[in-house]
Amino acid sequence: MNQHLQTLLDLIQKSEALTDSEKNNILAKVKEIDKIISIIEFKLDRTEKVKKTTAILLEETIEELEQKRKAIEETNVALQKSLEELKAAQALLIQSEKMASLGELTAGIAHEIQNPLNFVNNFSELNTELISELKDEIEKGNTEEMRTLADNIVANEQKINHHGKRADAIVKGMLQHSRSSSGVKEPTDINALAEEYLRLAYHGLRAKDKSFNAKTETDFDISLGNVNVVPQDIGRVILNLITNAFYAVTEKKKQNINGYDPIVSVSTNKHGDKIEVRVADNGYGIPLKVMDKIFQPFFTTKPTGQGTGLGLSLSYDIVKAHGGELKVETKEGEGSVFIIQLPFTVQTKLI
Repeated sequence: MNQHLQTLLDLIQKSEALTDSEKNNILAKVKEIDKIISIIEFKLDRTEKVKKTTAILLEETIEELEQKRKAIEETNVALQKSLEELKAAQALLIQSEKMASLGELTAGIAHEIQNPLNFVNNFSELNTELISELKDEIEKGNTEEMRTLADNIVANEQKINHHGKRADAIVKGMLQHSRSSSGVKEPTDINALAEEYLRLAYHGLRAKDKSFNAKTETDFDISLGNVNVVPQDIGRVILNLITNAFYAVTEKKKQNINGYDPIVSVSTNKHGDKIEVRVADNGYGIPLKVMDKIFQPFFTTKPTGQGTGLGLSLSYDIVKAHGGELKVETKEGEGSVFIIQLPFTVQTKLI
């Protein structure tokens, strides 16, 4: 019993002013109070122990959280470093993809430049001969022959000028393709751009592999006029799609299928306020199981070393940045059509 209650109880027992019955009632009440006090003391003791345990657990939790916070900070630093490394690697891969596409063009460009240069050289040599003849006729005083020779020289000079400008345009196109994009849109002849890259890609592949051959077809909508795009970027998209199409028909041709004639076609047309550039091939088509992956970065169906897996991904992003869409229609065993849809009027500078 509680010490204070026991003292009180002893005093009550000694009191002569209380009857035995009163003393018994008081005793019963005191015992009840003692029980209550015991319960309270027990609960207080247990509460104190819980408080101490809770304090210990809280301290351990705080320490554990601090350790986790430090671990998260270290992880964030590591992730930031990894992100920077990934961005650097991505930049290198993108540059590698651009250089790879430029490499595809190199032989084609050399072939294309050689043609106008041959004309320039031939007509220059011819003019040298005509000028020599003109001098002879001047000495003879043959006015009529002098006029004829002079007219021929002028005609040849016009041809030299024409083919010189043709070679200049090809070189400018190559430099435009290889330089970094400024993001600035400018009026561009999409038909000429598509035709240029189709021809250059074809001759580039022919130079790398003399056995390569494919029929090319074009169907350009001459009513399109100029379209406001970033020519370097859209040129890369068109080149990538054409190169992929040539690869598809070449792989199918290797199977020696009777009657198979590899064909790659490029066409343009207008639908309302949009234009379409279509690059079609009659290769094997794209398997349905990978259709949802073809525009993902680093995904490729080509053998290791023959593709970075960035071509279609970059093409998709470029077309999206122009406010357009890049779509594909395919049928296994029959071929694919990649469709670039571009708006006629968009902002003049990409963000």
